[in-house]
Amino acid sequence: MRHVTGKADRRGLILDFAGVLTAAPADVHRAWCVSEGLAPGSWRGVLNDHPEGRRLYTALEIGEIGQREWNQGTARLLGEHVDPVNLMGRAWAEVPVAARMVALARAARAAGHRLALLSNSFGLDPFNPYEHVGIWDLFDVHVVSEVVGLAKPDPAIYQLALGLVDVPAERCVFVDDQAINLPPAAGLGITTVHATDEDTAVAELEGLLGVAATDVRGVPAVRPGPPETTKRPGRPKPVEALGGRPGGDSPARSSVDRVGLEPTTNGLKVHCSAN
Repeated sequence: MRHVTGKADRRGLILDFAGVLTAAPADVHRAWCVSEGLAPGSWRGVLNDHPEGRRLYTALEIGEIGQREWNQGTARLLGEHVDPVNLMGRAWAEVPVAARMVALARAARAAGHRLALLSNSFGLDPFNPYEHVGIWDLFDVHVVSEVVGLAKPDPAIYQLALGLVDVPAERCVFVDDQAINLPPAAGLGITTVHATDEDTAVAELEGLLGVAATDVRGVPAVRPGPPETTKRPGRPKPVEALGGRPGGDSPARSSVDRVGLEPTTNGLKVHCSAN
Protein backbone atom coordinates (compact mmCIF):
# COMPACT_ATOMS: atom_id res chain seq x y z
CA MET A 1 0.00 0.00 0.00
CA ARG A 2 1.16 3.53 -0.69
CA HIS A 3 2.65 5.92 1.85
CA VAL A 4 1.81 9.61 2.15
CA THR A 5 4.63 11.67 0.73
CA GLY A 6 3.36 15.21 1.20
CA LYS A 7 0.65 17.45 2.59
CA ALA A 8 -1.42 17.13 -0.57
CA ASP A 9 -1.87 13.42 0.14
CA ARG A 10 -2.60 13.87 3.84
CA ARG A 11 -5.95 12.81 5.24
CA GLY A 12 -7.50 13.29 8.65
CA LEU A 13 -8.63 10.29 10.70
CA ILE A 14 -11.02 11.24 13.50
CA LEU A 15 -11.78 8.44 15.96
CA ASP A 16 -14.33 7.98 18.70
CA PHE A 17 -13.05 6.21 21.83
CA ALA A 18 -15.40 3.70 23.49
CA GLY A 19 -16.54 1.03 21.06
CA VAL A 20 -13.98 2.09 18.45
CA LEU A 21 -10.61 2.15 20.22
CA THR A 22 -11.97 -0.26 22.80
CA ALA A 23 -14.08 -3.35 22.43
CA ALA A 24 -17.82 -2.90 22.86
CA PRO A 25 -18.18 -2.59 26.65
CA ALA A 26 -21.67 -4.09 27.17
CA ASP A 27 -20.58 -7.63 28.10
CA VAL A 28 -17.92 -6.38 30.51
CA HIS A 29 -20.40 -4.06 32.17
CA ARG A 30 -22.91 -6.87 32.57
CA ALA A 31 -20.27 -9.07 34.21
CA TRP A 32 -19.22 -6.22 36.47
CA CYS A 33 -22.84 -5.72 37.59
CA VAL A 34 -23.08 -9.38 38.57
CA SER A 35 -19.80 -9.11 40.51
CA GLU A 36 -21.31 -6.19 42.45
CA GLY A 37 -24.46 -8.12 43.31
CA LEU A 38 -26.57 -6.24 40.76
CA ALA A 39 -28.81 -7.39 37.93
CA PRO A 40 -26.75 -7.73 34.72
CA GLY A 41 -28.43 -4.80 32.99
CA SER A 42 -28.23 -2.39 35.92
CA TRP A 43 -25.36 -0.27 34.57
CA ARG A 44 -26.99 0.35 31.22
CA GLY A 45 -30.41 0.82 32.79
CA VAL A 46 -29.26 3.51 35.22
CA LEU A 47 -27.13 5.41 32.69
CA ASN A 48 -29.56 5.24 29.76
CA ASP A 49 -33.04 4.86 31.19
CA HIS A 50 -33.17 6.36 34.69
CA PRO A 51 -33.98 10.11 34.45
CA GLU A 52 -31.52 11.10 37.17
CA GLY A 53 -28.92 8.70 35.83
CA ARG A 54 -29.21 10.19 32.38
CA ARG A 55 -29.01 13.74 33.81
CA LEU A 56 -25.84 12.91 35.73
CA TYR A 57 -24.18 11.29 32.73
CA THR A 58 -25.04 14.19 30.42
CA ALA A 59 -23.61 16.62 32.97
CA LEU A 60 -20.44 14.53 33.21
CA GLU A 61 -20.02 14.44 29.43
CA ILE A 62 -19.88 18.23 29.12
CA GLY A 63 -17.94 18.94 32.29
CA GLU A 64 -20.74 20.36 34.42
CA ILE A 65 -19.81 17.82 37.10
CA GLY A 66 -16.63 15.82 37.66
CA GLN A 67 -16.22 12.07 37.79
CA ARG A 68 -16.07 11.98 41.61
CA GLU A 69 -19.46 13.69 41.89
CA TRP A 70 -20.83 11.41 39.20
CA ASN A 71 -19.52 8.36 41.08
CA GLN A 72 -21.34 9.42 44.23
CA GLY A 73 -24.66 10.14 42.52
CA THR A 74 -24.68 7.08 40.28
CA ALA A 75 -23.67 4.68 43.06
CA ARG A 76 -26.78 5.75 45.00
CA LEU A 77 -28.95 4.98 41.98
CA LEU A 78 -27.37 1.56 41.47
CA GLY A 79 -27.96 0.47 45.05
CA GLU A 80 -27.23 1.31 48.67
CA HIS A 81 -24.49 -1.33 48.86
CA VAL A 82 -22.56 -0.04 45.82
CA ASP A 83 -19.28 1.65 46.79
CA PRO A 84 -18.91 5.00 44.99
CA VAL A 85 -15.10 5.03 45.21
CA ASN A 86 -13.72 4.93 41.65
CA LEU A 87 -17.04 3.58 40.40
CA MET A 88 -16.34 4.49 36.78
CA GLY A 89 -12.88 2.96 36.91
CA ARG A 90 -14.11 -0.30 38.40
CA ALA A 91 -16.82 -0.69 35.76
CA TRP A 92 -14.42 0.04 32.87
CA ALA A 93 -11.26 -1.64 34.16
CA GLU A 94 -11.71 -4.88 32.17
CA VAL A 95 -12.86 -3.37 28.87
CA PRO A 96 -10.08 -4.33 26.41
CA VAL A 97 -8.43 -2.13 23.84
CA ALA A 98 -9.35 -2.69 20.17
CA ALA A 99 -5.91 -3.89 19.12
CA ARG A 100 -6.41 -3.90 15.34
CA MET A 101 -7.99 -0.43 15.34
CA VAL A 102 -5.06 0.88 17.36
CA ALA A 103 -2.66 -0.75 14.89
CA LEU A 104 -4.55 0.91 12.03
CA ALA A 105 -4.31 4.29 13.77
CA ARG A 106 -0.57 3.85 14.26
CA ALA A 107 -0.10 2.93 10.61
CA ALA A 108 -2.13 5.95 9.50
CA ARG A 109 -0.08 8.33 11.58
CA ALA A 110 3.19 6.76 10.45
CA ALA A 111 2.07 7.33 6.85
CA GLY A 112 1.67 11.05 7.55
CA HIS A 113 -2.07 11.30 8.11
CA ARG A 114 -3.39 13.54 10.90
CA LEU A 115 -5.17 11.78 13.78
CA ALA A 116 -7.81 13.27 16.07
CA LEU A 117 -9.53 11.77 19.09
CA LEU A 118 -13.14 12.99 19.29
CA SER A 119 -14.65 11.58 22.45
CA ASN A 120 -17.72 12.11 24.56
CA SER A 121 -15.97 11.93 27.90
CA PHE A 122 -16.94 9.87 30.92
CA GLY A 123 -14.54 11.73 33.19
CA LEU A 124 -10.79 12.03 33.60
CA ASP A 125 -10.23 11.86 37.35
CA PRO A 126 -9.75 9.65 39.28
CA PHE A 127 -10.09 7.22 36.35
CA ASN A 128 -8.67 8.34 33.01
CA PRO A 129 -9.88 5.86 30.37
CA TYR A 130 -7.49 7.12 27.69
CA GLU A 131 -4.47 6.56 29.92
CA HIS A 132 -5.86 3.23 31.07
CA VAL A 133 -5.67 1.69 27.59
CA GLY A 134 -2.64 3.73 26.56
CA ILE A 135 -4.01 5.44 23.43
CA TRP A 136 -3.57 9.16 24.20
CA ASP A 137 -0.24 9.55 22.45
CA LEU A 138 -1.55 8.05 19.21
CA PHE A 139 -3.17 11.38 18.34
CA ASP A 140 -2.13 14.78 17.00
CA VAL A 141 -5.36 16.35 18.27
CA HIS A 142 -7.54 15.58 21.29
CA VAL A 143 -11.11 16.89 21.56
CA VAL A 144 -12.75 15.62 24.76
CA SER A 145 -16.30 16.73 25.48
CA GLU A 146 -15.72 17.32 29.19
CA VAL A 147 -13.05 19.88 28.34
CA VAL A 148 -14.70 21.71 25.46
CA GLY A 149 -18.21 21.83 26.95
CA LEU A 150 -19.71 20.28 23.82
CA ALA A 151 -20.69 16.70 23.05
CA LYS A 152 -21.54 14.69 19.97
CA PRO A 153 -23.82 14.97 18.07
CA ASP A 154 -23.60 18.77 18.44
CA PRO A 155 -22.22 19.93 15.04
CA ALA A 156 -19.99 22.46 16.80
CA ILE A 157 -17.72 19.77 18.23
CA TYR A 158 -17.05 18.36 14.76
CA GLN A 159 -16.28 21.84 13.45
CA LEU A 160 -13.88 22.30 16.34
CA ALA A 161 -12.13 19.02 15.56
CA LEU A 162 -11.79 19.99 11.89
CA GLY A 163 -10.23 23.32 12.81
CA LEU A 164 -7.65 21.63 14.97
CA VAL A 165 -6.82 18.71 12.70
CA ASP A 166 -6.18 21.22 9.88
CA VAL A 167 -7.31 18.95 7.05
CA PRO A 168 -10.29 19.81 4.79
CA ALA A 169 -13.52 18.05 5.72
CA GLU A 170 -13.69 16.21 2.40
CA ARG A 171 -10.32 14.61 3.17
CA CYS A 172 -11.30 13.48 6.67
CA VAL A 173 -12.80 10.21 7.90
CA PHE A 174 -14.78 9.95 11.13
CA VAL A 175 -15.38 6.63 12.90
CA ASP A 176 -17.99 6.11 15.63
CA ASP A 177 -19.92 3.14 16.97
CA GLN A 178 -23.06 5.22 17.58
CA ALA A 179 -25.06 5.86 14.40
CA ILE A 180 -26.58 9.06 15.85
CA ASN A 181 -23.14 10.67 15.85
CA LEU A 182 -22.47 10.20 12.14
CA PRO A 183 -24.91 12.53 10.30
CA PRO A 184 -23.47 15.81 11.69
CA ALA A 185 -20.02 14.79 10.44
CA ALA A 186 -21.40 13.75 7.06
CA GLY A 187 -23.19 17.08 6.86
CA LEU A 188 -19.83 18.83 7.01
CA GLY A 189 -18.47 16.71 4.16
CA ILE A 190 -16.58 14.20 6.31
CA THR A 191 -16.60 10.55 5.20
CA THR A 192 -18.13 8.44 8.00
CA VAL A 193 -17.63 4.85 9.07
CA HIS A 194 -20.09 3.15 11.43
CA ALA A 195 -17.97 0.82 13.57
CA THR A 196 -20.20 -2.12 14.43
CA ASP A 197 -17.41 -4.70 13.99
CA GLU A 198 -13.72 -4.00 14.49
CA ASP A 199 -12.38 -6.08 11.61
CA THR A 200 -14.92 -4.68 9.16
CA ALA A 201 -14.23 -1.09 10.19
CA VAL A 202 -10.45 -1.61 9.99
CA ALA A 203 -10.76 -3.10 6.50
CA GLU A 204 -12.82 -0.12 5.34
CA LEU A 205 -10.30 2.32 6.77
CA GLU A 206 -7.39 0.49 5.15
CA GLY A 207 -9.06 1.05 1.80
CA LEU A 208 -9.85 4.70 2.49
CA LEU A 209 -6.43 5.64 3.86
CA GLY A 210 -4.15 3.38 1.83
CA VAL A 211 -2.48 1.84 4.89
CA ALA A 212 -2.47 -1.60 6.48
CA ALA A 213 -3.04 -2.40 10.14
CA THR A 214 0.00 -4.22 11.50
CA ASP A 215 -0.56 -7.87 12.35
CA VAL A 216 -0.70 -7.70 16.15
CA ARG A 217 -1.33 -11.37 16.90
CA GLY A 218 0.64 -12.18 20.02
CA VAL A 219 2.05 -8.64 20.24
CA PRO A 220 0.45 -6.03 22.53
CA ALA A 221 -0.90 -3.16 20.47
CA VAL A 222 -0.52 -0.75 23.37
CA ARG A 223 1.06 -0.82 26.78
CA PRO A 224 -1.35 -1.94 29.49
CA GLY A 225 -0.80 1.19 31.57
CA PRO A 226 -0.26 4.92 30.96
CA PRO A 227 2.90 5.92 29.12
CA GLU A 228 5.69 7.61 31.06
CA THR A 229 4.93 10.88 29.28
CA THR A 230 1.26 10.86 30.24
CA LYS A 231 -0.33 14.29 30.06
CA ARG A 232 -2.76 15.42 32.69
CA PRO A 233 -5.63 17.91 32.75
CA GLY A 234 -5.23 21.61 33.19
CA ARG A 235 -7.65 24.52 32.91
CA PRO A 236 -8.12 25.45 29.23
CA LYS A 237 -7.11 28.59 27.42
CA PRO A 238 -8.84 29.94 24.29
CA VAL A 239 -8.69 27.76 21.19
CA GLU A 240 -6.94 30.48 19.20
CA ALA A 241 -3.84 29.76 21.30
CA LEU A 242 -3.72 26.36 19.66
CA GLY A 243 -3.74 27.73 16.14
CA GLY A 244 -7.24 26.38 15.60
CA ARG A 245 -10.59 28.09 15.36
CA PRO A 246 -13.70 27.79 17.47
CA GLY A 247 -16.62 25.67 16.34
CA GLY A 248 -20.16 26.79 15.66
CA ASP A 249 -22.72 28.01 18.14
CA SER A 250 -23.42 25.82 21.15
CA PRO A 251 -26.69 25.80 23.07
CA ALA A 252 -24.77 25.47 26.34
CA ARG A 253 -21.59 27.54 26.05
CA SER A 254 -19.07 28.73 23.50
CA SER A 255 -16.44 26.14 22.65
CA VAL A 256 -13.84 28.91 22.91
CA ASP A 257 -14.51 29.14 26.64
CA ARG A 258 -13.57 25.51 27.26
CA VAL A 259 -10.79 24.60 24.84
CA GLY A 260 -7.04 24.78 25.12
CA LEU A 261 -3.95 23.88 27.03
CA GLU A 262 -2.49 25.18 30.25
CA PRO A 263 0.41 24.06 32.43
CA THR A 264 -0.68 22.12 35.48
CA THR A 265 1.02 21.97 38.84
CA ASN A 266 3.27 19.19 37.60
CA GLY A 267 4.21 21.11 34.49
CA LEU A 268 2.36 18.89 32.02
CA LYS A 269 -0.44 19.72 29.60
CA VAL A 270 -3.48 18.00 28.23
CA HIS A 271 -6.91 18.04 26.61
CA CYS A 272 -7.92 19.61 23.35
CA SER A 273 -4.56 19.93 21.65
CA ALA A 274 -2.95 20.21 18.26
CA ASN A 275 0.61 18.98 17.98
